[in-house]
Amino acid sequence: MTTAGHKFTAGNALFWVRDNVMADHFPPVQSALRDPDGLLAIGGDLKAERLLDAYRLGIFPWFSQGQPILWWSPNPRCVLEPEALKISRSLGKTLRKRRFRVTFNQAFNEVVRACAGPRKSTRDTWLTRDMAVAYYRLHVLGHALSVECWNGQKLVGGLYGVCIGRIFFGESMFNTETDASKVALAHLAHELRQRTFRLIDCQVHSRHLQSLGAVPMSRNLFVNILKQECAAPARHDWPVESRLP
Repeated sequence: MTTAGHKFTAGNALFWVRDNVMADHFPPVQSALRDPDGLLAIGGDLKAERLLDAYRLGIFPWFSQGQPILWWSPNPRCVLEPEALKISRSLGKTLRKRRFRVTFNQAFNEVVRACAGPRKSTRDTWLTRDMAVAYYRLHVLGHALSVECWNGQKLVGGLYGVCIGRIFFGESMFNTETDASKVALAHLAHELRQRTFRLIDCQVHSRHLQSLGAVPMSRNLFVNILKQECAAPARHDWPVESRLP
């Protein structure tokens, strides 16, 4: 079986998450496989309670169409501190020109649909319809956030993720114009700094995320931070339209 570029066999010992148990019924993250890195459990559902409990434990769903739900907790984790976002010279120029208008939570479903679109390298998408519906439920409950980047009336970039306490769990981003997704991230990082958020969870490493300031963090340290920061009170009063100073 293959998911998101990874392969595993039936011989791997995986924990089966049943639909009829408490939402937080996951195995310890330390029992996740090393190959593929972080594969922890299989099955269950995408109910809001289970998703929120998973994130609090350092676990997230990631699977392809036609597969059962797969749950992951990689080691190390890729994280970005809001104040550590790297603004390149070209991005700084784009931000100063205010070429794009940036909003929060004004087009959540449109951002998710754009993130679900096929990438240049593949026609497949990991963001299935069931996943999109699940994150919309979280959005309605006030836990999932979108940031939109507009050129006039056209949506040209954005990102979405889940907010719990002072942690933003980033899920996906997209752009159809140069720097649009980076502009959305810059505005998100600014708003998170104003609200004393500790981390942006980027899940897995990529050169693109590294260029923006993301760094690896041991799973144990990440999980310990979640225990404290996910329980912390935080401002989630997101602006309709965001402006950088």
